[in-house]
Amino acid sequence: MSRRHGVHVVATGSEHTMNATATIAPAVPQHIRALQRANEVRLARAELKRRVADGELDIAEVILDCPPEAQSMAVSDLLMSQRRWGQTRCRRLLAQLPISEKKTVGSLTDRQRRTLVSMLTAISATRMRSGWAPASRRSAGPI
Repeated sequence: MSRRHGVHVVATGSEHTMNATATIAPAVPQHIRALQRANEVRLARAELKRRVADGELDIAEVILDCPPEAQSMAVSDLLMSQRRWGQTRCRRLLAQLPISEKKTVGSLTDRQRRTLVSMLTAISATRMRSGWAPASRRSAGPI
């Protein structure tokens, strides 16, 4: 018995019988499925960035919990999704740790995650004491 391309060929004397065990090809080609998956990930990342920018989701939660859509995202991309965070502020923070801008959130060690979150929390606390807060966290106050 030999196996060629997923088909068993059984030789019995001079007669050959074939048992078809080949898997049926999926209806959608692999490259199309890959494009669909990439689009799903892009949309999920865009939603994550929007929620961080709007203040609906704390960046510390994202770093500590590391949802699937953030695992392959660069740390700098996640940091810059916050309001008032640009490339310069991001580079200065990551240089203190030291963490590469291109390092993915999913590849951070637990120690790097905790250190990054503590630094972000300290920055946030300093801003709150100075009176600056994102629009979504400010109290409306009397009109």
